[in-house]
Amino acid sequence: MLNYNQTIKDQKSYQGLQMSEKNPVMKLIIRGKKREFLSAVGKSLNMVLPTKANTSTQSEKLTALWLSPDEWMVFSNIVAKENINSYETETLLNKNISKLNLGAVVDVTDQYVQIILKGDKIYDLFEAGSPFNFNEFRNKIGSVTQTIITKVDVIIHNQNQNEVNLFVRRSFSEYLFSWMNDSASRL
Repeated sequence: MLNYNQTIKDQKSYQGLQMSEKNPVMKLIIRGKKREFLSAVGKSLNMVLPTKANTSTQSEKLTALWLSPDEWMVFSNIVAKENINSYETETLLNKNISKLNLGAVVDVTDQYVQIILKGDKIYDLFEAGSPFNFNEFRNKIGSVTQTIITKVDVIIHNQNQNEVNLFVRRSFSEYLFSWMNDSASRL
């Protein structure tokens, strides 16, 4: 993480909805197909990667999101110290995955912004700008989807009842947060 600059400086609260950026949080994309890859990741992280589409797994320190049959996002549940450029988890995965040619590990901490949304109006907000049908998604704790909100690609993780992690590319984060802020004020 080089010279981390928080893109969303405000924490917004509306009736039934709170939005804020969680930073800095380690985020890694890991890719691999072999059984040995899954085993090595499991031993390294002390957690099993989700293998069912659009699901997640969680340990005390980490959460893993299924993105495709051979791709996962792993992020820390704990805020990291600012201005740290390497993470113990990344080093461990590079040693046990990349160096053994079992898969790939890419640090995307600076690429994605994590926005935490809380409240009972989250899905009303999402439905105002997304073609995705959230009816089943909202009731499945731990579910994950990649969709579009107001023309911006996002990853949405249903963390808990009325609590969602939204990941958006840094370059679109201010625009998306501005749109969410404007739309939330009309709910």
